[in-house]
Amino acid sequence: MARLLQVLLDGEGDVFPFHAWDHVEVRARIEVAVLNFLAALASPSSPAISVLPLISRSSANCSLRSGLLNDVSSVYLSHTFCKRSLMHNPKAFVRVWKVMGMCYKILGEGKLVHQRELFYKFLSDSPKYFSCQRHVNQAIQDVVSLLRCTRQSLGVMASSRGALIGRLVLHEPDEEQIDCSILGASGHAITGDLNLLSKLNLSSDARYIIVVEKDAIFQRLAEDRLYNQLPCILITAKGYPDIATRFILHRLSQTFPNMPIFALVDWNPAGLAIMCTYKYGSISMGLESYRYACNVKWLGMRGDDLQLIPESAFQVLKPRDLQIAKSLLSSKFLQESHRAELTLMVERGKRADIEALYSHGFDYLGKYIARKIVQGDYI
Repeated sequence: MARLLQVLLDGEGDVFPFHAWDHVEVRARIEVAVLNFLAALASPSSPAISVLPLISRSSANCSLRSGLLNDVSSVYLSHTFCKRSLMHNPKAFVRVWKVMGMCYKILGEGKLVHQRELFYKFLSDSPKYFSCQRHVNQAIQDVVSLLRCTRQSLGVMASSRGALIGRLVLHEPDEEQIDCSILGASGHAITGDLNLLSKLNLSSDARYIIVVEKDAIFQRLAEDRLYNQLPCILITAKGYPDIATRFILHRLSQTFPNMPIFALVDWNPAGLAIMCTYKYGSISMGLESYRYACNVKWLGMRGDDLQLIPESAFQVLKPRDLQIAKSLLSSKFLQESHRAELTLMVERGKRADIEALYSHGFDYLGKYIARKIVQGDYI
């Protein structure tokens, strides 16, 4: 503890591994931040309101870090700083302190809260500073950047939308086992408590993990019991991946390192962005992306599948699609094959959803997945 406090006072150190943090240590960092603030304010020579130095979460400060012992790459933020000051962005400055104060209280009570719960609490107590969920989310990431900790170590959980099903048995300590191969089509809901997810014992005889972008496609494959025909685990976040789904996928990849992970996403910029988030993490959470990144392979849909789709099933790219494409094309970590696919989407001005494959029948999707895996030499 003494060494930790010395590091805090000196301003040294890096992001601690998740397991190294506990509530006492995070509260100590918050206390030191407050003491530094008061010391600057009470300085007899030049009293001032201190500026908060945050690690910058911008694309310019982002790079890709490759694992030393595996082929997993993740988003990494170097130590370039941005600032929150009372003079230039007063509301954002105040939000940081309010979130830190709330987290300090939550940790002292030994509780965990969801981001949505925090929003309604702040909307009630401080509506002048927190008028939307985005303000809370950004302030939480500011605190993470300031204290160089993790969101979970602050006692904050993100709501989980994720589910999984297939050849996987989950065993919580002192609880009954959950056999995910005998569940209904909705699968097993993934909790947002990362501490609980980290304690799960996992066992499986599957050969593949398939990440599905959409809940409707997930349920179609679960209804067809794809995992009985193709030994696999199906997992979905029902859209853009939440932290809990990314965390359990990362755990699966570490527990079963020889089990390839495939992404089944739409042929559009959003589908590619979703796959990249699973694969590399996100810039906004670059300080802890290594905790969620996995070596995800793009199974489909791909450009070589377009001949399977009737022309009437293609849709025109929307402005939001083009905005996502522009952001991806300007990123530093997009693979050349992915960049070529994205360029093709933009040039054609069209997008294709996975559901377009239903033109061959509702049972065609499982056959499509099996064929793609075999043709891709993933066996």
